[in-house]
Amino acid sequence: MGDDFPDSHGQTRRHEVFGGEDGPDLPVRYEDLEAAALEAMEEGPAGYLAGGAGGDRTMSANREAFERWRIVPRLLRDVSERDLSVEVLGRTFEVPFMLAPLGIQTILHEEGELATARAAADLNVPVCLSSVASNPMEEVSDILGDTPKWFQLYWSSEPAIMESFVGRAEDAGFDAIVLTVDVPTLGWRERDLDRGYLPQLDGEGLGNYFSDPAFRAGLDAPPEEDPQAAIDYWVDVFGNPALDWDDLEDLVAMTDLPVVVKGLLHSDDAEEAIARGADAVAVSNHGGRQLDGEIAALEALPGIVDQTVGRVPVTFDSGIRRGSDVLTALALGADAAMIGRPFACGLAVAGEAGVHEVLRNFRADLDVSLANTGRASVADLDRSLLRRTGEL
Repeated sequence: MGDDFPDSHGQTRRHEVFGGEDGPDLPVRYEDLEAAALEAMEEGPAGYLAGGAGGDRTMSANREAFERWRIVPRLLRDVSERDLSVEVLGRTFEVPFMLAPLGIQTILHEEGELATARAAADLNVPVCLSSVASNPMEEVSDILGDTPKWFQLYWSSEPAIMESFVGRAEDAGFDAIVLTVDVPTLGWRERDLDRGYLPQLDGEGLGNYFSDPAFRAGLDAPPEEDPQAAIDYWVDVFGNPALDWDDLEDLVAMTDLPVVVKGLLHSDDAEEAIARGADAVAVSNHGGRQLDGEIAALEALPGIVDQTVGRVPVTFDSGIRRGSDVLTALALGADAAMIGRPFACGLAVAGEAGVHEVLRNFRADLDVSLANTGRASVADLDRSLLRRTGEL
């Protein structure tokens, strides 16, 4: 008897890899995949992908937080059939993870978000699309079809642009609006500053803006005729450091879509978000890209889960590098996780095929890890699975 049933995601993927003549097309190990991605990229984009805020302390803390948890499996349980699905905001996700709203994907591969969307749609992996996507939201939505999809919103200082983005997301069939609240201003990113590199200043990542009627109404000439003026206008209107809780209430009233508040690390902020009408909260520190020395997102997760006590879904991102990390986040109480850098590295190395392979590996790793914990469903994951390293 084999160690698994052949129709499982993990066993199927292993059969493909071990049965091939040359092994996998991309490195399976994240650290090797990242190295391959950085080698394939120019210096500016590579630093933008790999770096965090300041001295990368928050980015490092995100990974170190995972090292402080250890899995204690339960054995001799029937795990011959596994269920990776979860329900979030009324939609069933076939896997308990989605693609994080990583913007400006054309600096990784010329097809950008379109390549990513094709890979995700083929595997039915949910996607959260960034406001600063290189491709307009309508084009990405068309590719995704019925795949669950959320739209991430940066709140513009020009209200008409923000309102237009929300309306377009509704019309394009997105399932939720994800309001990112941890960017009152861009973080102090030393790698990018040393290189003088901000891709939006070259017109990258502005597909939603250049195609937006409210944005275009603020220009003397369309972006096609005067791209530099359009870029300068984007710099003026991109963010809103005056954003407050009243604005969240306005957004909730503005749309019939569920509103997810992303970037929370304090349980009191999660409570306030719920009080102001949020339908879900996302525990995140922007992958360590906003504030150097910030608390690891995984350290914040249990407290926010305890505060929300099942009233709204809780998603998690920041520091996930492999499928077993997703398992840890779910055991600590997240309803779903978001992955960013791993799929971005796949995109940089091999475009659509690279994203596809990374997602299949994530799914297979999670499937195998779930079985080896003695759980047959991600719904069975809870904190009894884990021990802090000092408590073993």
